[in-house]
Amino acid sequence: MNPNLILPVGTQVVSRVEVKNSANEPLCVRGAVGVIVKSPTDNSHAYRIRLPNNVEITLNRQEFSIRKHFQNEGLQQAADSLSDYNLYEYVIYRCIVGSRAFGLDQETSDIDRRGIYLPPADVHWSLYGIPEQLENKENQECYWELQKFLILALKANPNVLECLYTPLVETATPIAKDLLDQREMFLSQLVYQTYNGYAMSQFKKMEQDLRTKGKIRLKHAMHLIRLLLSGITILKDGFVPVKVEDYRQQLLAIRQGDMAWDEVNAWRLSLHHQFDQALRNTSLPERPDYEKANTFLIKARRSRSSLCL
Repeated sequence: MNPNLILPVGTQVVSRVEVKNSANEPLCVRGAVGVIVKSPTDNSHAYRIRLPNNVEITLNRQEFSIRKHFQNEGLQQAADSLSDYNLYEYVIYRCIVGSRAFGLDQETSDIDRRGIYLPPADVHWSLYGIPEQLENKENQECYWELQKFLILALKANPNVLECLYTPLVETATPIAKDLLDQREMFLSQLVYQTYNGYAMSQFKKMEQDLRTKGKIRLKHAMHLIRLLLSGITILKDGFVPVKVEDYRQQLLAIRQGDMAWDEVNAWRLSLHHQFDQALRNTSLPERPDYEKANTFLIKARRSRSSLCL
């Protein structure tokens, strides 16, 4: 919260101090609730606050809290204690994705690590909950909580599906290996909407950038073409291709600016057409196997019920 923000009239507050009148009689007990009826022009002056019994008192900003913030303080302090708990210890799956996994890396390319974490049941079941993902931007790492990961996979999120099929796996516990053995449950015709839709929207933005800025992010264009190639293969062959040996030189030509934009766009339109054909002929189900994913999640969480804080 901005400490310099002037609170408006009508804000409910809680007194952090006891207020007495000139006869030393209490007007307001510590913890009393009231509503601001007059705000100052700056925080060096006091607020006028009306109590439930219509008595009005004057309090400086440091002498009261906004009621909803006051009520959340205890929960937040307890939840903050979880920050001392190293959730990275419960990463069950760690892999390398991005350019290095695609075979499109350069000497300066980052190492992008992604994966899954599954905390002990006592942490997950606690009042304070757990974060949906652990992210360390400095180290290019991101680990999704298992349920979040499964939901993204069921929605055919490209980044998550590539985690399940990358050949560069660094850590895989028995639970993660069980998931990898069942990874086909996430593949469905939803790939068409997710991959195709994202590529269309991003190419539209790039065309706008060309008109307004005269340039585009060539690396992004390369990865959008790669995404379309990947989606077509998923629908045709039932697996997620990660390494792109067959198209490596063409994709690098896009990133290096050696392929004209008109040629890139023509390739993109051709791939959309191939995507349509792949959808018509695919043997993948219309939807992923939600029940199988749910069964896996319950089994995985039960396996963590013996782990405590």
